[in-house]
Amino acid sequence: MRVNKILLVAACAAMLASCGKSGGRPNFGDNEYPVVEVGTSSAASQTTYPATIKGVQDVQISPKVGGFIVRINVKEGQTVSAGQVLFEIDNVTYQAQVRQAQAAVNTARTQVNTAQLTYENSKKLHENHVIGDYELQTSQNTFEQAKAGLAQAEAALANAKEALSFCYVKSPANGVVGTLPFKVGALVGAQNVLTTVSNNSTMEVYFSVNEKVALEMSKTGNGLESMPAVKLQLADGTIYENEGKVTKMSGVIDAATGTVQLIAVFPNPNKLLKSGASGNIVIPNELNNAIVIPQSCVMEVQNKKFVYTLSSDKKVKYTEIKVAPQNDGNNYVVTDGLKVGDKYVTNGITKLNDGMEIVPITPERYKQKIDEQKKEMSAGDIVGAMKK
Repeated sequence: MRVNKILLVAACAAMLASCGKSGGRPNFGDNEYPVVEVGTSSAASQTTYPATIKGVQDVQISPKVGGFIVRINVKEGQTVSAGQVLFEIDNVTYQAQVRQAQAAVNTARTQVNTAQLTYENSKKLHENHVIGDYELQTSQNTFEQAKAGLAQAEAALANAKEALSFCYVKSPANGVVGTLPFKVGALVGAQNVLTTVSNNSTMEVYFSVNEKVALEMSKTGNGLESMPAVKLQLADGTIYENEGKVTKMSGVIDAATGTVQLIAVFPNPNKLLKSGASGNIVIPNELNNAIVIPQSCVMEVQNKKFVYTLSSDKKVKYTEIKVAPQNDGNNYVVTDGLKVGDKYVTNGITKLNDGMEIVPITPERYKQKIDEQKKEMSAGDIVGAMKK
């Protein structure tokens, strides 16, 4: 007997609990269902897209000359400025080339001085008719040849000095040093990437949208200029404190994925964002005069959504609707199937059938009847069951 009482109480509690859910309704016995009229309101939703974070300037650092690394002047994660020496490569050979080129310049300059003296002397002899035009022209040509040789030697010296400067690998921009895969003593060449310097004062976040969304963005107002500020969801699920702005859209659709790449720019004053990190771009969607209905009054069958609308003869109709792909988890924004002035059932939809006649009541009256039934069962049926 005691077991029967417990089972009865459990059944009553289960029935009471089901009254508050969207799928069921209290057993009023008068065929009453809550009905509301479709109106419009403002709705806010958001869309997220996977994204990759990069610095506005990620520069791969490679040496222009080959050799052994003799010194590394920075550490991973260190902030550097443009022109700062990051690595030093063995330069003994290049110093020797500079000295050799300098000696060639000295020799060429001596030859120019000698040729100049000869030419000036030839001009005086020519003026005194001691030598002829041929001899004068020959000395002039020798002088010009010596000057050309000097210019060539000076160019070779400049090249040698430049090659020597390449032994000091400098940062081309302000930024943060990435990983350092090579250590002191490693033999490197132009094909090796010594590190990456990322300018992370401002970060670019890359994400892609499908062709339809990209087309809608291009058609609205001033294109990207009219887009609202976007947010960045970090890898740990938190939202980055600074908002960003979409500034660039690729002019080419990726044939493999059917998507278009966009770039949003975010300030990074605290250096929280790191180049190469991942996250999600969050784009808010503000809708005015939208038809918003609770998800609890919608039935889904084979990826289609339906509601029960009420006709003028008090009969319900199984009506298909279309909704926006983005939602807040509680409501749908209806894009087709309902219009302002239509009426739909909000609760007890699992007990309805297409064409069924009902007695419409307000949601407030529906809730009141639920409360009344709870009190009645609490004072009557449940207490009575316990006394048996």
